[in-house]
Amino acid sequence: MKNVTLNNGVEMPILGFGVFQIPEEETQAAVESALAAGYRHLDTAASYGNENAVGAAIKASGIKREELFITTKLWIQHAPTGSVYDDTKHSFQNSLNRLGLDYVDLYLIHQPLGDYYSEWRAMQDLNKQGVARAIGVSNFHPDRLVDLIDHNEIAPAVNQIETHPFHQRATDQELMRERGVQIESWGPFAEGKNNIFTDPVLSAIAQAHEKSVAQVVLRWLIQREVAVIPKSVRPERMAQNLDVFDFALTEEQMARITTLDTGASLFFDHRDPAMVSWLGGRRYN
Repeated sequence: MKNVTLNNGVEMPILGFGVFQIPEEETQAAVESALAAGYRHLDTAASYGNENAVGAAIKASGIKREELFITTKLWIQHAPTGSVYDDTKHSFQNSLNRLGLDYVDLYLIHQPLGDYYSEWRAMQDLNKQGVARAIGVSNFHPDRLVDLIDHNEIAPAVNQIETHPFHQRATDQELMRERGVQIESWGPFAEGKNNIFTDPVLSAIAQAHEKSVAQVVLRWLIQREVAVIPKSVRPERMAQNLDVFDFALTEEQMARITTLDTGASLFFDHRDPAMVSWLGGRRYN
């Protein structure tokens, strides 16, 4: 497994296993299968509702804690008469309790909404205490990312954003590279949108390497130095998604994939007022 080194020296496997949209009752079995296949980087979130199941799978695996890289995420905190800073600490402890862990390797602000400056100040303290080995953000556009960096002591180690062949985020990645932030892809397969698994460009490249389209997409991301957390509940797909380190795409093939970029999200825009209100109205502990 290839690792990336975060801006504070922490090593993170470039390829992990995500559990977004896996029902809680199916998550433990899926994570146990992923760990058995060889994954050591797991990505969950308070809002996914399956941290308990992820923690149960970790415990059942018997794998040493130091061999695992565990990410979870903080949902938007709501404290109109209290302290967002304190609520962040409380939510973090709830996540630790659900996971059954003493620390996480990466803790992310899930959405660039609400009083995320108070959240970040609390997370900086969690990082200094060693209970969050690295801290970062998710879904931050460049303007908000730069503003957060410029007005705080610790720069985010990671920004986890929608990144796939139809929304490639090359400009975002370049800015992150300049600022020392590791880009991480969610939705690498665009959840099947735009007929990604039968796309002619990707299919031709896959055929040339005797690989699947999914493997080509993951390899394309890894060669761009984009960390990625594909999801599957099928053990054979989990194993296939790990099997991407024995081939390389040519410069010409990488360039052909570049032509697929639409420059726009296939899911939602965090700058859409209706989406901001919808996300901000959701509650998780």
